[in-house]
Amino acid sequence: MTGRRPLHRSAAGAIVAVLAIVVLAADQFVKQLTVQNMSEGERIPVLGEFFELLYVRNPGAAFSLGKDHTWIFTIALAVVAGVVIWKAFGLQSRLWAVVLGCLLGGVLGNLTDRLFRAPGFPVGEVVDMLSLPWMMPAIFNVADIFIVSGMISVALLVLIGLRFDGTRDRDHERAAAEAAEGTEIPASDGASKPVTPES
Repeated sequence: MTGRRPLHRSAAGAIVAVLAIVVLAADQFVKQLTVQNMSEGERIPVLGEFFELLYVRNPGAAFSLGKDHTWIFTIALAVVAGVVIWKAFGLQSRLWAVVLGCLLGGVLGNLTDRLFRAPGFPVGEVVDMLSLPWMMPAIFNVADIFIVSGMISVALLVLIGLRFDGTRDRDHERAAAEAAEGTEIPASDGASKPVTPES
C-alpha cells in the first residue's frame, strides 16, 4: 500500500474545487491586467529575448490552429471540464486531486474566455500574453500552463500505476498473488497456518 490513508471522497473533491477556483482566478486576473494595460499586439521584454509579454487574442487552439472553428474548442473544453468534475467524485488520492484540480482550473480559464469574451458566446477569443521566443513561436497564458502540466502529470500518474483510490497497480497484484497462495487462519495453539486450496 501507499503508507498513507486514502482521502475521504468529500476531502478530495474539496481539494479539486479549491485548486480549480484558485487557478481560474489567477488566470482571469492576469488576463484582465493584460487587457487593461496593454494594446493588442504590444510587446514588452521582461527578460530580454528569453521571456516577454505579447498581448494577442487567439480564436483557435495552439499556434492559432482551427481559428475558423472556435466553437469546436468551446465544446472540447466543456467536455474535458465535465469529465474532470465527474472523475473528482470518485477520488481518494491526494496526488490525483491536486493534478485534476489544477487541470480543471486551466480548462475553466480558457473556457471562460470562449464563453464571455469578444466576439461573443460561444466563439470568444482567448487572451494570450506569455511568450518564450527562443523556445517556440506559440504565445500562451496561465491557463495553458496548467493545462499542459496537468496533462503531463496525468500521463505520469497513469505510468506509475497510481489509481484514483490512492492505491497502486502493484498493490493489487500483490493482493492477488497472496490470495492465490492462500490466506492464514489462527491455529488452535494461537499460531497461524496457511490455508491452500484443496486439490
